[in-house]
Amino acid sequence: MHYPTDINLLWDALRTLIRGCGPVSQRHGFSGWGKWRYNLRQVKRLFRQVQKMKPSTSPDEKKQAQQKKKIHKAYREYLALAAPLVARAEETRAGLPVGEEIVQEKLACFIQHAQRQMDQIERRVLQGETIPHDEKVFSLFEPHTEWISKGKAGVPVELGLNVCILEDHYGYLLHHRVMQGESDETVAVPMVKETQTRFPTLKQCSFDANFYTPANQKDLRVLLDLSVLPQKGRLSPEEAAFESSDGFIAARHQHAAVESAINALEVHGLDRCPDQGIDGFKRYVALAILARNIQQLGAHLKKEKNPIATRRRKKVA
Repeated sequence: MHYPTDINLLWDALRTLIRGCGPVSQRHGFSGWGKWRYNLRQVKRLFRQVQKMKPSTSPDEKKQAQQKKKIHKAYREYLALAAPLVARAEETRAGLPVGEEIVQEKLACFIQHAQRQMDQIERRVLQGETIPHDEKVFSLFEPHTEWISKGKAGVPVELGLNVCILEDHYGYLLHHRVMQGESDETVAVPMVKETQTRFPTLKQCSFDANFYTPANQKDLRVLLDLSVLPQKGRLSPEEAAFESSDGFIAARHQHAAVESAINALEVHGLDRCPDQGIDGFKRYVALAILARNIQQLGAHLKKEKNPIATRRRKKVA
């Protein structure tokens, strides 16, 4: 994973295509890829050249226009080299014999990626268009990757997938959900329903305010005896009285404990997933949840074995 820009995503697509087409063409005696290593160096050279181009910060409009012209020229050279390579890769893919289906599938995938990135570079840089968010891809190798705006100081955005967890009052994680293409509002009710199928005694649950919608509030109050879901905006007198009740406040105080579980998961490996593909991601998350629960079980067993054990504090002289 790296920070995604349209030029380095195009570089990812082109280098994958060249490295795929070169050896397979030599294996089958295809022409056109005899200098594939040279082509790879040329693409990288133009990519680095474009990468270093920055808009002028001079107040002189003439200098700004000159720098903009240089930037457009560099982008056009990059695209001019990329286009025939992508076309040649398509010819190579179409000519592969039976038995090379895996290579054909991989080439078709990255040809599509390259064509999309070329189109977006043309539209964004040369035509001045703003690319809609839903058209963007943030990783060619892990296409399920999403752009997560956290809004926190120091970490404004992250690349990956959100994971929703539900923890009980003993510190065990009862259920989790990988939120692929989902938001907090859409998973609140399914999380409770799915957890109740395994743990029917679940009758109380506390949520962050991001999970709130009027529909979620209504459905959760049917499913739970106490649904602690802070309402956004101005409260009605009834809601204000409810959120001031002892039960609501006590549950909100306990809710902060889930941050400990989130931190523990991140510290013990879930901050970065080394597995590939969405299936590998989900498997890795599930194993991390299991490891956290085993860790909690060990902590509880140790506490039961030594109930009166206390730490000795060092006396400060």
